[in-house]
Amino acid sequence: QVQLVESGGGLVQAGGSLRLSCAASGRTFSNNAMGWFRQAPGKEREFVATINWSGGYTDYAPSVKGRFTISRDNAKNAQYLKMNSLKPEDTAVYYCASSLQAGLSTTEYDYTYWGQGTQVTVSS
Repeated sequence: QVQLVESGGGLVQAGGSLRLSCAASGRTFSNNAMGWFRQAPGKEREFVATINWSGGYTDYAPSVKGRFTISRDNAKNAQYLKMNSLKPEDTAVYYCASSLQAGLSTTEYDYTYWGQGTQVTVSS
């Protein structure tokens, strides 16, 4: 059974930092792109960041570019999202996901496996 489990969410003041982790089990994702999405209350889920299979290429939503960094450790079958300079508008449930393709993808329809989500709340 494939599982993606996020951790590292929480409550932080504006300007602060958090590091989200996503641990995968049941399948190796070293040949697959991975990504992060988020969903704020009353809004649709949106793309945050994606990383290709090797970690050599990344892409970000304009709203987080320069503040968030996606990375992965294929030896640990894990990916991470370092979030700096957090803003109240970053408040959302953050989901990690894995695609069955190797290249970057910014659309959730390209992702097959999803975590349960972790809450990030940024206070002003």
